[in-house]
Amino acid sequence: MKRISKFGFMFLITGVTAFSQVKNIIYFIGDGLGPSQRQITEYYKKEVLGKDGKLAMNNMPSLGITTTHSADTLITDSAAAGTALATGVKTNNGAISVTTTGEKLKSLTHVAKEKNMKVGVITSTRLTHATPAVFVTSNESRANENEMAADFPKAGIDFYAGGGYRHFAPKSGDLKSSRKDDINVIEELGDNGYKTFIGENSSKEFLEYSSKNGEKVFAALTSSHLPYEVDRLNDPSTPSLAQITKKGIETLSKDNKNGFFLMVEGGRIDHASHAQDVVGTIMDTLAFDDAINVALDFYNKNPQDTLIVVAADHETGGMGLGFGNNYALNLEALKNVKLSIEDKLQKAYKGNKDEYYLYLNKELGLNDLTPEEKKNIEIAMEIEDQKNSSQIKSVYGGYAPTSIAVAHILSQRAGLQWTSFAHTATQVPLSAKGVTSENFTGFKDNTDVAKEIAKSMGGKL
Repeated sequence: MKRISKFGFMFLITGVTAFSQVKNIIYFIGDGLGPSQRQITEYYKKEVLGKDGKLAMNNMPSLGITTTHSADTLITDSAAAGTALATGVKTNNGAISVTTTGEKLKSLTHVAKEKNMKVGVITSTRLTHATPAVFVTSNESRANENEMAADFPKAGIDFYAGGGYRHFAPKSGDLKSSRKDDINVIEELGDNGYKTFIGENSSKEFLEYSSKNGEKVFAALTSSHLPYEVDRLNDPSTPSLAQITKKGIETLSKDNKNGFFLMVEGGRIDHASHAQDVVGTIMDTLAFDDAINVALDFYNKNPQDTLIVVAADHETGGMGLGFGNNYALNLEALKNVKLSIEDKLQKAYKGNKDEYYLYLNKELGLNDLTPEEKKNIEIAMEIEDQKNSSQIKSVYGGYAPTSIAVAHILSQRAGLQWTSFAHTATQVPLSAKGVTSENFTGFKDNTDVAKEIAKSMGGKL
């Protein structure tokens, strides 16, 4: 610290206050990432994987906690929470960067462009899903993904990467499409200066690509969401969130004097917790943390002008670490699980009980089911065979009953339980490192996070 006297006044100059604008900001949002999700993943990393040390997100010097409620309910959805984290304004559930009366809101991406920063949006979900969408466009409903996709070519974003090409491809084209028209948004992106990478087969080219002359990037590597990390590890045909984040940082920082703002969402943490999938939750949280480590590598080379913020939009599933009269967690019970509940196990039962039990043994290590566990699975089989829609919805959250019965067995063996198939109002952790990171400590609302990031840019929402 230096003291400089001028005209009889004393000024304190520090490494932080010398900055009117942080040059590089990397904003991580863990969808559904509550305190239990963060903590069980750290336990799993240590006890099952045998790796020392905290998660990167748990080892940052500035730590806080945030409330997550939306304008119209104490339990938010991702659209309202994402809007708060992107614009600093509360809105109703389902709304994408608009006020409760439908007026468009200014987001952090707008602030970044005002400062001539490059901007990137990365997600493990569809690019038109709620959290990434709030940084790109405004819409009255998160369900209008086709409408929002049409806004992407002219949104001023320099780097897009995630899934969901089905909302950008024309109805009559060769690609799988969810559009009701023949608007070819992929072609429009190309016409607007984007190098496009579409589908799993483009993953290798995407990872090897080096931008030229400021060329922008649009990568939609799957028709819907990117795979769960537990499934991707068995079939790495699509890149990890860490690999995508590395490519995003490389692209945005290349030949760039004005810095960049990059949002990275770990979106499938939420999906796994909705399905009460403990291993899916853990593995996607680890993948998210790996991406944070990539950002930290960049920070270590650029510590004087970089800020990293790790937030969450809400907690999902009501994950409780412990249940009943138990005083122990047994995460070793999860070590043989090789697949996700929603994308893989949910499709496994086809009416043949013996085949299903063999599948559980092979893919989840469940070769020692107790009579009670087997009874619960067979009750679920009966409901699934009968296609009892009311029970499927009320008891099993709309998922295949057999998959949820197995998910509960795995959770209970590990020593935990869930309270919900939806979101909860639980407060969520906040972490930060770098220039101005001290502003992200304490008890905050999610709207405060966006406002502080805008201040770090030298701007205002």
